[in-house]
Amino acid sequence: MASQFTWNRKFLRIILIVGFLFVALGVSAEDLKPEIKFNSAVIEIGSKKITVELAVTPVQHEKGLMYRETLGKDQGMLFVFDKEETLSFWMKNTYLDLSIAYINKKMKIVDIQEMKATSPLEVTEPITYPSKKPAMYALEMPKGWFKASNIKVGQSLKLNKKLK
Repeated sequence: MASQFTWNRKFLRIILIVGFLFVALGVSAEDLKPEIKFNSAVIEIGSKKITVELAVTPVQHEKGLMYRETLGKDQGMLFVFDKEETLSFWMKNTYLDLSIAYINKKMKIVDIQEMKATSPLEVTEPITYPSKKPAMYALEMPKGWFKASNIKVGQSLKLNKKLK
């Protein structure tokens, strides 16, 4: 009986040490998830060419640009949905301020908004950013990119590949 008790104490110590190491090293459940892969495409808007990652599946939609600390000047993410409807985005676990363009099924920009990054310490639900008109696509770019690039509502996008 004494040896069983000693073994249980040793096992408990090992569990506590491993748990402490995970906390000390900052390992979260997010870190343990498999990496989500995104295909890429080139988009033309006016005279600008940008490289985007494509978020096509629900898992890719959910992950989006979460946990990113940098985003290249002419790089972004294009979210592709099955039908045109009012879309709404939030910035949960997103560390970068972003600009978002909502795009209809004819590939025309119908709305552009600025979105504020959230703090990892925020406990309230993040602000949502709904499209003002129905959209089938959403293009997230670095903060201020659309204004700096003189891209406006009504402009069309061209893609170098099929989206689905």
